Amino acid sequence: MKGEFLRMGKVVNNMVAQLGTFASEVIRVAREVGTDGKLGGQAKVKGVSGVWKDLTDNVNQLAANLTGQVRAIADVATAVTKGDLTRSVTVEAKGEVSELKDNVNEMIRNLRETTITNQEQDSLKTNVAKFTRMMQGQRDMLTVSRSLLSDLCPLVGAAHGVFYMMETDAAGGSANRLKMLSSYGYKERKNVASEWKLGEGLVGQAAYEKQRITLTNVPSDYIQITSGLGEGKPLNIIVLPVLFEGVVKTVVELASFEHFSSIHQTFLEQLSESLGIVVNTIEAGQRTEDLLKQSQSLSEELQSQQEELQQTNEELEEKARL
Repeated sequence: MKGEFLRMGKVVNNMVAQLGTFASEVIRVAREVGTDGKLGGQAKVKGVSGVWKDLTDNVNQLAANLTGQVRAIADVATAVTKGDLTRSVTVEAKGEVSELKDNVNEMIRNLRETTITNQEQDSLKTNVAKFTRMMQGQRDMLTVSRSLLSDLCPLVGAAHGVFYMMETDAAGGSANRLKMLSSYGYKERKNVASEWKLGEGLVGQAAYEKQRITLTNVPSDYIQITSGLGEGKPLNIIVLPVLFEGVVKTVVELASFEHFSSIHQTFLEQLSESLGIVVNTIEAGQRTEDLLKQSQSLSEELQSQQEELQQTNEELEEKARL
């Protein structure tokens, strides 16, 4: 071939060579990414333009997008398997890949919430056991109440706490009043009583209803939490009755600058059950000691009377001999 036929042949041959190179590169990238799972591949075809260049760019863009999406999801999944639940997939995606991204992020959120819940439950059980061990074996109610408030208030974020003890009347009848036994961060005020009857005030009302009372958005003139630097009103107040077998033993009042969390409220409810057992045990021990003292006193008195009687008998016998 000569002349224009020769040039046409070269053009056709060149076009066939470029198309072969284009097809080979596109097939290679498609096989690596789609079949072999090798991400990051790019088609390299020199000398193409127009539609063929656009097609090459589209294939490369497809491979790049798929690579970025898969690697982003894999990176986050690897972090989650190592215990990092703060990550999430943020890569842009559409269609089923977007659904996959959303499902992975939802899975991470669920794992994070479950982990936090389990940690809170473990902490709750640990703290309840700690306080129970601390109170077991105690024989003095004043010591128990002071130790309880000193450890309990910082744990639940309370800046103010009062421990009221249920007392009976002088005749030994039914319980009829609550008397402040100990406090934490408490400042006495002229218009605030330290004793409450059943149904009187929130302390007496909580004891009467045998139910917890929670106050939010406390009025500014209700109570003040004070320190050396100043004072301020609490945001949340809890009045918690402590029962044993349906009988109110004590009432604990706590005030905080922040809302008591649900885990704190659950902790207080569980702690009140253990505290009720401890208070009842201490009261039973005190009653036993009182009975023992009375028994000892009666025994001593009886012994004294027997000695007096013996002396009287001896005097009578002496007189009888005379």
